[in-house]
Amino acid sequence: MGSPKLPITIVIPLILLFFTYDSKGASYDTSGSQIKPVDYEKVNLSVYYESLSNSSAVFIVKNLREIFNNDLIDIVNLQLVPWANSHVNQTNNAISCQNGPDECELNSLAACALNIWPNVDEHYSLINCFEFLAIERNIKMWQDDCLKQLGLPLEPFMNCFNRGNGTEFGQKYIDETAKLDPPHSFVPWVVVNNQPIEKDYENFTDYVCKAYKGAAIPAVCNVH
Repeated sequence: MGSPKLPITIVIPLILLFFTYDSKGASYDTSGSQIKPVDYEKVNLSVYYESLSNSSAVFIVKNLREIFNNDLIDIVNLQLVPWANSHVNQTNNAISCQNGPDECELNSLAACALNIWPNVDEHYSLINCFEFLAIERNIKMWQDDCLKQLGLPLEPFMNCFNRGNGTEFGQKYIDETAKLDPPHSFVPWVVVNNQPIEKDYENFTDYVCKAYKGAAIPAVCNVH
């Protein structure tokens, strides 16, 4: 798939639109009260990826963002796992990335985003922006085009990145990826309630809807 045609300065404000919610897809009980999903009923959706993998970037930017438009996020626990194809050198504990040092840098940025802002709206919007830049081959603009335009505080993020915390987190994500059963064979590797959906990852909505057993069914599940 080709890269988005909109320049990044136009695309970034559009990211904010992906996080406007309405109740058109909500379920209601007989009294007219909206039914809200219960946390323990939510479906676990995990995405193991590498930041400069084009297929990963396109999935995060194009496919995954739809869960914020169609209310699927209401019934999902979303977990993003960078560093999925990276390796730790056991001699010096250095991490090597599939697509080189730039990917390690972007993986570190994603790791800091995930750990500084555990709220899914915040860290997804930032990682989504990083992946736009990856598609555009313009990743060095992440500070101006992502943090500043999204209005996220710069200091805690830069402290994490400059101290190498992102790489420390990277070892955690690499260990987490190594525990996958069956092991992943490509990225993005999408897992729904511990079950990989392999090459059908673009149709993850079908799997989430089938896995969800609660009453607060989003409208998107009625057409899948």
